[in-house]
Amino acid sequence: MSDAIDILRFATAGSVDDGKSTLIGRLLFDSKGVFVDQLEALEGTSYSDENKGIDFALLTDGLRAEREQGITIDVAYRYFSTPKRKFIIADTPGHVQYTRNMFTGASNSDLAIILIDSRKGVLQQSKRHLYISWLLGIQNIVVAINKMDLVDYDKKTFNYISKDFLSITKNLSIKEIDFVPISALKGDMVVERGENMKWYSGPTLIEILESVNPSLLERGNSIRFPVQLVNRVDNQDTKDFRGYMGTSLSGPISVGDSIKILPSNKVAKIKGLLLSSKSVEKINFQDSATVILEDEIDISRGDIFTSIENQPEVSNTISAKICWMDEKNLNPKKKYLLKQCSKTSKAVIKEILYKVDMETLNHVSAESTLEMNDVAQVEIMLQNQIAFDSYKKNKRTGSFILINSESNNTVAAGIIL
Repeated sequence: MSDAIDILRFATAGSVDDGKSTLIGRLLFDSKGVFVDQLEALEGTSYSDENKGIDFALLTDGLRAEREQGITIDVAYRYFSTPKRKFIIADTPGHVQYTRNMFTGASNSDLAIILIDSRKGVLQQSKRHLYISWLLGIQNIVVAINKMDLVDYDKKTFNYISKDFLSITKNLSIKEIDFVPISALKGDMVVERGENMKWYSGPTLIEILESVNPSLLERGNSIRFPVQLVNRVDNQDTKDFRGYMGTSLSGPISVGDSIKILPSNKVAKIKGLLLSSKSVEKINFQDSATVILEDEIDISRGDIFTSIENQPEVSNTISAKICWMDEKNLNPKKKYLLKQCSKTSKAVIKEILYKVDMETLNHVSAESTLEMNDVAQVEIMLQNQIAFDSYKKNKRTGSFILINSESNNTVAAGIIL
């Protein structure tokens, strides 16, 4: 297995009480990802009123308010591993009020698990989570039809829900959708197969997670290195030193490479590279490093080093899809701050082209504002030019957040089309 897929990042999503936290707790427990002291604490305090045994949801529902209400309201991140792969899980909220958290939780995921309660079938939230997963470029979807123990492990129920879910994906281009019947509470088809669904011959949930080859967005060979900090040192040992610190978002960067600096369009040559304060000949994707140039050029935080051959776009207008996250509605006359990579610029929503109806997933006409959890396509005008790729080409240079400059609250997250 290559390093690129050695760690699988996945998000769990579903409606309230579909069993997301219980599922993750079961994965942690059955894969031996629970420490002894955690297990002892659970055995002492986690018996629920409805079920005898460990309440696995408490392994992820870390906030007291969530425990008391029986819901998850924040994104909980957990780590576990099997002999075949390492995993990072984002347990996202199920309530419609917290759809914005699902947007952020799934933004760095390679795969999404959408849970469906076998008693309720496909709900509006199921469609909402499917659409957001697709919008964020997730091409591997696992539909886990949960609580099969409450419908007597009925094969017809599983088949009906699977067919119903497939019907809403016809207009979405998704590479792979897997369906698996599970009981997170009892453990059937999560890690162990169990004895209750012998009619199902497919892989268990953990087998899918261990074997899936996620459709990672192309990292490519084109250089993308946003400058986060200009490091100037002037002493006897390092006289007139100037280095540009940041993280490589695409492609290897080597000493001797010629680069273009955007948005100024200046060209420079790389003289040296520092990784963990040591000189190296090359840095790779996601390496945090310091770049030293041969020429002294006026460069600021927010500028980006790119390949000369394959450059990002540079403009002060962008087309994007955004998820509005603020409790206050969008004010079309207000100037917001748009933060993309390490660059921040004043911005206004010039036009709302349409909103997405989460019941039908169709486009509907939009008024002059957006409410919390609305997903819409917009045109944004910025005060300054930025260098960007489409989100399909590069997740990191193709995504941004909008910030209320007065409260400093993040009001929206967006992807560039």
